Amino acid sequence: MVRLTRVEQQARTRAAVLAAAREEFAEHGFGPARVDRIAERAELTRGAVYSNFPSKRALYLAVLIDLAGKGSGEPLATVSPTSRLDALGVFARVWLERLPLVGDSAPGGRLQLRSLDGVFDDGHGPAVLAQVARLEALLLAIALERGAPVRRVRLAELVLTMLDGAGHRAETSPGFGDPFDVAHACRHLAGIDLEDTWAPPHLPYVSPARTCADAWEAPAGLVDVISGEPVGFSDGLVVVLGAGRLGAAEEAVRSAKPGEQVVVAVVTDDREEIGRLVRLRVTDVVACLRRVFAAEPWRHVRLVLDDDAAVASAIGLADVGDETESAVSVRAGVIVARAHGRGAGHAAGARMREAMP
Repeated sequence: MVRLTRVEQQARTRAAVLAAAREEFAEHGFGPARVDRIAERAELTRGAVYSNFPSKRALYLAVLIDLAGKGSGEPLATVSPTSRLDALGVFARVWLERLPLVGDSAPGGRLQLRSLDGVFDDGHGPAVLAQVARLEALLLAIALERGAPVRRVRLAELVLTMLDGAGHRAETSPGFGDPFDVAHACRHLAGIDLEDTWAPPHLPYVSPARTCADAWEAPAGLVDVISGEPVGFSDGLVVVLGAGRLGAAEEAVRSAKPGEQVVVAVVTDDREEIGRLVRLRVTDVVACLRRVFAAEPWRHVRLVLDDDAAVASAIGLADVGDETESAVSVRAGVIVARAHGRGAGHAAGARMREAMP
């Protein structure tokens, strides 16, 4: 008889809980699902379920993350740089693959859609979702811009809004509408002139970054969510953003000198629920992007889901929360500028540009 190590046993228990929870949520939906039934399906105790997942919401999010991550290992595709219309059409078709079929049960369809309806009606979940949506739009926009000095964030927001609307319609009225029509419409949105500009009104009033010469030890073992590769903390901008401040990622990306690396590390003080919420949405959109676009557009942007606040600790932050916003500029292994508070990424990036030839 083979004896399992403690780690192996924990992994087996966790896998059994996830499998049972997926069946329960697919059969009953989030609200009516019961942890007691999940434990019974997994042939475990209720306590064993809660020892792995502190709440039903955390467990539901873990199931959705597992579903969303199925396509995250797909190889990066290649789309012609001159075909933004085709790229949006393909992206929409990939996104719409999650739509349930007419014969699917309502709870199973909502699970396939990664529906969060009724999951975050309390707390500040909706506010975090709004911030995550801004990050999703930025990631899609970077691919659409391909380094050109034309902002495509409003276009990306419009496309994602249409796709989210199609998902909501499929959830409430299964079988209504044609997903190919939606993809075709998304493709042609690229031809709309939205007169998109980058001019946030608060940036001129952001406090300048403080110059310094602080040695630091770059954290190891972190993975870029976009490329799936280890993050190398070379010269560039390192920004730590709480889950409630993710929209500020664009400030860091726009402020950095062309070609300079920008590392965006996402933190929260509620990793079980808010942390999983961010991971779900980011994993989901990145899985779609990886199947459509080559890696080139994001080669200077690294996104880290910093569950253990390793990046935050490395730059000297003792406490982190959903409103955290802090940034440093790094040159030759030395922190040369620091900024904290609203506009930190912009301030540190501006100071980095001033210091470089």
